[in-house]
Amino acid sequence: MKYKDDISVLLSGAAGQGLKTVEKILMHILKNSGYNVFSVKEYMSRIRGGNNTTEIRISSEPVGAHRDKIDILLPLNPSALERISGRISDDTLIIGDEENLEEAYRERRNTFIVSINKAAKDIGRPVYATTLAAGLISGMLNADKDIAEETISRIFSAKGDEVVQKNIEALRAGISIAGEVLEKNNISFDIKQDDAVKAHLLLNGVDAVGMGALAGGCNFISAYPMSPSTGLLLFLCENAEEFNIIAEQAEDEISAVNMAVGAWYAGGRALANTSGGGFALMEEGVSLAAMTETPLVVHLAQRPGPATGLPTRTAQEDLNLVLYSGHGEFPRAVYAPGSFQQAAEVSCRAFNTADKYQVPAFILTDQYFLDAYMNLKELTLDSCRAEYHIRETAEGYRRYKLSGGGVSPRGVPGFGDGLVCADSDEHDEDGHITEDLRLRIKMNDKRINKLTELRKEAIEPELTGPEDYRLLVVSWGSNYHVIKEALKNISSDGISFLHFSQVYPLHASAGKYLKKASKVAVVENNASGQFAELLKKETGISSAEKILKYNGLPFSVEELTEKLKSILKGEK
Repeated sequence: MKYKDDISVLLSGAAGQGLKTVEKILMHILKNSGYNVFSVKEYMSRIRGGNNTTEIRISSEPVGAHRDKIDILLPLNPSALERISGRISDDTLIIGDEENLEEAYRERRNTFIVSINKAAKDIGRPVYATTLAAGLISGMLNADKDIAEETISRIFSAKGDEVVQKNIEALRAGISIAGEVLEKNNISFDIKQDDAVKAHLLLNGVDAVGMGALAGGCNFISAYPMSPSTGLLLFLCENAEEFNIIAEQAEDEISAVNMAVGAWYAGGRALANTSGGGFALMEEGVSLAAMTETPLVVHLAQRPGPATGLPTRTAQEDLNLVLYSGHGEFPRAVYAPGSFQQAAEVSCRAFNTADKYQVPAFILTDQYFLDAYMNLKELTLDSCRAEYHIRETAEGYRRYKLSGGGVSPRGVPGFGDGLVCADSDEHDEDGHITEDLRLRIKMNDKRINKLTELRKEAIEPELTGPEDYRLLVVSWGSNYHVIKEALKNISSDGISFLHFSQVYPLHASAGKYLKKASKVAVVENNASGQFAELLKKETGISSAEKILKYNGLPFSVEELTEKLKSILKGEK
């Protein structure tokens, strides 16, 4: 049996078995051997037990999306196959210990029983089974052995020479088992290796958002840890010394957002980091920023709700939450990157937008986006520059001076001779509390008028495909790569894809794109079609068909391909 161009490897086991370690080892070995790679995790909300999976795609071409198809499956415990049985086909190679396979699976044509656990124990400890599994996959794909051993040495170097040598022994044992499986069963893989890929970056969504934040001048982060947002807190903590960042793990999300508002007031560039449930506690702080016209950047990593929901799964359910968060009326900007390049760019842009217009700016991601790894030729930050809009104050400075565009010169305490006065009550131009209702109207209009300028600087959506489309597929955020691959599979001149990396305010061209289509299909991971409803509100176009998924899993390439084919067929 010969496998070509693009294969999916799935490792399935319990929390605590080291799936994350296997993923880390394999992604580095395969990328540095010249393979294009993509990986994503799906895991339960528990520290030990349950069933988690790591999917790794290896391809001759760049890849960035989840697939249902499994070419190689490694079950690492007896319950590993329970939840993924529907994804196993006759062509799936199942390789694992006999005790990890039910009888029905043992008798399959493409099941190969090997002794991973015994080999690990012979080396010294059961824990070496994870490295052995990584060696098995590396061997099947003919990865560079020297690179594999160098990767093991680097990853385990902090644990001492003995641990390094034992893991190298486990790696070699896995490669040896792979050779036996391939030779005895006439299996081969024909995936092109490209030396240029060896120099590529290997990044996940957290890295991309974090780098964009650094490029945007972020020098303060406050957060209370909450999946799946915690990775960004860790990223900025790890880089705090080099980039002069103050990182504060607050006692709760209320403190976190107020710390961020205070940091901006003092002249910093702060990021409040959270997920949906945590952001629910931050809303009063968002209104505080709006009333005091203090910039604020919030990164919200989405997961299924309500309440705790599915805390380790993915969703796009919090768009309405950020659109309508906070009491009162005030403008804001909302970004939702779909690619890592977009993530870097919009994260930097969020800081500049917040600073320039003195409004809250939101970066919406999700678990799928943040946890996904892939190789990239480059992450371009040339256009990402921190823009500062603080002004030195003079005597008689008026913090809320009425202006036509709604933006008053922003000073900070200690920079100049003026007094910087701010108040969460309605206030006059000097920042003093007022009960003047005519002035209230002027101040409210002043704040709301910023939306006009925000619209002028909105990011234009990205169109992929022909300009004379019949079906226009529309999406936002993390469905970027899966839709692109689905359209590539369909290969039709009648379908194009419009992706929004800024979801509010919308670029003025949005309505033009939608009106050209005979049919519009909006793809998103929620139950009510939140972005479809926003498009209807903003453009007046209400005929969009909604393709929705909200079980906590991302769209797969296969399911989205079939759904779009069906819609396109109906248009003919």
